[in-house]
Amino acid sequence: MVPAIPIATYRLQLTADFDFDAAARVAPYLKALGISHVYASPFMKAREGSTHGYDVVDHTKFNPALGGEDGFARLSDTLKNNDLGLILDFVPNHVGVHFADNPWWLDVLEWGPASPHAVSFDIDWDQLPYRARGGVLLPILGSSYGQALERGEIELRYDAAEGSFSAWYFEHRLPIAPERYGEVLRTIVREADAEDSAVGRAMLEISARYRGLRHPNRAEAPALKDELRAIDGGADIIARGLAAYSAGEGAAQTLVLHHLLERQHYKLGHWRLASSDINYRRFFDVNTLAGLRVEDAGTFEASHSLVKRLIAEDRLQGLRLDHIDGLRDPAQYFHRLRRLVRTAQGAKAKPFYMVIEKILGEGETLPRFSGVHGTTGYEWMNVISQVLIDAGGLDPLNEVWRQVSNRSPTLVPVLLEAKRRVLETLLTSEFTVLARLLARIASGHYSTRDFSADSLRQALELYVLHFPVYRTYLGPSGPAAHDRALIDETISRARADWFAADEGVFDFLRDALTMDLLAPGRPPHSAPRVRRFALKVQQFTGPMMAKSLEDTAFYRYHRLLALNEVGGDPAASALAVGRFHAMMTARAREWPHGMTATATHDTKRGEDARARIMALAEIPGEWTSAVARWKVLNAPHLVLDGEMRAPSASFEYMLYQALLGAWEPDDPSLVERMQAYALKAAREGKQETSWLNPHQPYEDGVKTFLDRILDRSAAPEFLEGLGTMAQRLALIGALNALSQITLKATMPGVPDFYQGTELWDFSLVDPDNRRPVDFIERAAMISALETPDWDALAQTWHDGRLKFAWTRQLLRLRNEMPEIFANGDYAPLEVSGPHRDHVVAFARHRGRDAVIVAVTRSFAPFTNGGRAWPRPDAFDGAIDITGYATEGRANRLPLSGLFEHLPVAVLRAKAVAGARRGSNKHR
Repeated sequence: MVPAIPIATYRLQLTADFDFDAAARVAPYLKALGISHVYASPFMKAREGSTHGYDVVDHTKFNPALGGEDGFARLSDTLKNNDLGLILDFVPNHVGVHFADNPWWLDVLEWGPASPHAVSFDIDWDQLPYRARGGVLLPILGSSYGQALERGEIELRYDAAEGSFSAWYFEHRLPIAPERYGEVLRTIVREADAEDSAVGRAMLEISARYRGLRHPNRAEAPALKDELRAIDGGADIIARGLAAYSAGEGAAQTLVLHHLLERQHYKLGHWRLASSDINYRRFFDVNTLAGLRVEDAGTFEASHSLVKRLIAEDRLQGLRLDHIDGLRDPAQYFHRLRRLVRTAQGAKAKPFYMVIEKILGEGETLPRFSGVHGTTGYEWMNVISQVLIDAGGLDPLNEVWRQVSNRSPTLVPVLLEAKRRVLETLLTSEFTVLARLLARIASGHYSTRDFSADSLRQALELYVLHFPVYRTYLGPSGPAAHDRALIDETISRARADWFAADEGVFDFLRDALTMDLLAPGRPPHSAPRVRRFALKVQQFTGPMMAKSLEDTAFYRYHRLLALNEVGGDPAASALAVGRFHAMMTARAREWPHGMTATATHDTKRGEDARARIMALAEIPGEWTSAVARWKVLNAPHLVLDGEMRAPSASFEYMLYQALLGAWEPDDPSLVERMQAYALKAAREGKQETSWLNPHQPYEDGVKTFLDRILDRSAAPEFLEGLGTMAQRLALIGALNALSQITLKATMPGVPDFYQGTELWDFSLVDPDNRRPVDFIERAAMISALETPDWDALAQTWHDGRLKFAWTRQLLRLRNEMPEIFANGDYAPLEVSGPHRDHVVAFARHRGRDAVIVAVTRSFAPFTNGGRAWPRPDAFDGAIDITGYATEGRANRLPLSGLFEHLPVAVLRAKAVAGARRGSNKHR
């Protein structure tokens, strides 16, 4: 029986090399491990060759590369036979476009605004300048439009099977509007010198008969194509006549093709134009992912039809909703989705698990969306890191970073600079749409028409720069109190940064953002435009923050990389144990069923690499000395060219941390992996190089630097020092990792395990964290570690079997006591003694059943700075368990006995009189 609330989820990355059948083969292993639900990456039809599945091109079909409908059926049956549920990572916000594989997008290119699918895309049809008709910019060209034409890279082709014409740019199909078929046929017949042939006359007759197809008329177009396809010998005439459109340098045909392309519902352009001129909403700055308007009822129904069927067939027990901040109205979306689930389940309605990918800022609370159980757990991953990090080491690390970067260790100026860079480059076009819409609203009434477009743009820019979280959640009726307060606070900060005359600009902007412009008694403004502006700003601030913080500032600010994690704050302080307890108590009451993650496909590094790096806060003095020494040793390996230094001083500092996190001395691919990571990190940082404007000498210099310092013949002393430091951090990191996984598995929430992380996970950012997983090796460990010898496993901790066995032990306990972990209360436990600050202890209980949990943090004092496994007698103190009894003991648990084998412990207990219980008031 699959539980409604997962006991534990396991993320599988489905690819052509790990398809539905491969996933089915690992189902028995996952069940034996203690997993209740497989959490699968997107499996709707994606772009051919996709390695992640987020570039869905057809939500109504299974991905054929994964095995299609039949493959999914086999997986589904296997999951049912193993009592495993299925959670789908569903992508409602965007689809893959361009190329030749998205039927909706191709239809929009062919028919323009008249396409029934045009409403599914967020396109500003009238935005293209110097164009008589509206259109969508397609930034797909690798060179200028003129160069692509003259090189003959754009060619007109005829599909005899469809009776259709399309222009092609390499793999990109660009359908020709049927209203232009008449002129194309006349040109072709003339070029083929076929006016007097029967075939030519038939084509000209079709051209004349459909001459009235001046505007898209879908009722007549299929007949046109059918008649064209049916002409015997027509394909041969067309093949000859297409020479009239064979563009090339100096060829007259170039102008003919150009004139035809200019009359389409699209405009071809260089890919660099996307940052400034694109007029369709994208997923972040990815040109090949177009935003989907699921607020349109028809689009919602069509894109969720397969999901609805799978729910109705009980083949899907949950959804993880991707990037919900990209939706126009998330609250409306979740109401519709919950209604869809109920309709699909019919009379057999039962709980359906839903979590959302949502990044919460500091102090931000999750909105109460209908049917949503919580987030995918990024915030809790960072909470775990913060409570385990040694607070005493952060100030010294601040000072090291100040010296290395020559900057204050505060994040605010770094983030502000990153936002300006993103606004000036990656998201300029989306911002321009908003600024123009705001100016148009202002010009719509005499009381606001004097606000210049430039002033409004600058005011809006300041608002976006100072907006502190991902988005607000206004609905059609306006903002809730907390959203209104957030908008007011941001307006105040923006106004304080404004040095021109205000004269009401910010008041007007605030009223537009809150939709107060539409309040009764106010001067009339266009209600559709005001609502569109306010809601589109919300869709913009999410990508703006994500690209600025996660994909820019995280790669500029390197105080301690363990904190540079999705959903986190790189400048965060350590979390006090009391604050941790307060957060967990609140979570048990308010969001007990959201996910808790420690690694995902989006994390910047593997969970155990992060656990290693956080150990630097425990030995900051030794770290500082080591870095100073390494900089001297590696100075000859820097690549210098004029004022260029590759890598920069701050980037070099980052590389040392990343190396320690990923260090595996026997890994033959380490140099290649580090070079790939360094290239991505440098481009994401957008300082010395970037994706838009790569600086090849700098990138080559960084690659050369890594080649040199990781070559034992070139840098023996550095590698010896790095190896020594890595060995010490590896031990502390392994102990941190045990505490990390224990907290994940026992604190309120559903623990999510990313594929392969049962063993040590020292991966870097994607695609490094999507490497194949050896499930055969892992499955073999199940029986071998049925009865773990913890002391023996501790002695061989390097091989990862200790983590595996402990993971299985925790999952076994969750399966044996599911109610405690799904719906149990959380009670902090007091720790006394000299080492009380090194222990986090709490109880989970429901009724009389209870579990006592204790983990250690800041291991340096117990390991001689990472040189030896901690002895049990090293821990001095006790946990007060008044109100609970375990193994005959009550009131007090000495740490030395509790941590006899491992510096983490989870004990079964019974709640007795006096237990400190809260009450979980579930929704």
